[in-house]
Amino acid sequence: MARAGGEPVAVVTGGDRGIGFEICRQLAARGAGVVLTARERAAGEAAANKLAGGTHAVTFHPLDVTDGASIETLRDFLKDTYGRLDVLINNAGIIAKGEAPALKVDLATVRQTLETNALGPQHLTQALVPLLKRGTSPRIVNMSSGMGALTDNHGGYAAYRMSKTLLNAVTAILAAELAGAVAVNSVCPGWVKTDMGGRNATREVAEGADTAVWLALDAPATLTGKFVRDRKVIPW
Repeated sequence: MARAGGEPVAVVTGGDRGIGFEICRQLAARGAGVVLTARERAAGEAAANKLAGGTHAVTFHPLDVTDGASIETLRDFLKDTYGRLDVLINNAGIIAKGEAPALKVDLATVRQTLETNALGPQHLTQALVPLLKRGTSPRIVNMSSGMGALTDNHGGYAAYRMSKTLLNAVTAILAAELAGAVAVNSVCPGWVKTDMGGRNATREVAEGADTAVWLALDAPATLTGKFVRDRKVIPW
């Protein structure tokens, strides 16, 4: 992993809570310089300050992945501050309040979910690839879900399932287009005890973050265009 000034630079979207926050914690503990992003400034700053209270190098920057101007502002900050990027973890995601089965879900809910969960990562990647190409062994990690796999696309939560299936497609396409330059993979974290996953989930947050951090820092650079859970490739 490239290190300028002694550390790789990693951006984590939706890093103010849940799996995103834990990814930031683990990356920083491993010596990465983490840029924690979130839509809400107060929550993002509080999260970054909590992590930076120790020896961790964590910086907050506001980001709304559905807003082109916000993405451009982040890009300019990274360019001016670091001149490159080593890791992009597209973690920000939603389950909209209007979520429902496919035959009942409002299309506005579908569009909202797609914008955040799939098109946001696509747009952010477009903006940041030039900076990623300046790093050594750069990686993009897209936080997906088993609910987005075609082999597990059952009924219910239609908008969320569609968005994660699309994110997996975005991952495969970007991996092909960036072959030899940037490794791009999707992650299924499993059912994790977060605000989104609920208290009945079977995995702790640290488990949910583990594979994303592994892909960001430790996985072979030749591993790309895959869907990964527990550090192992799984079906799309």
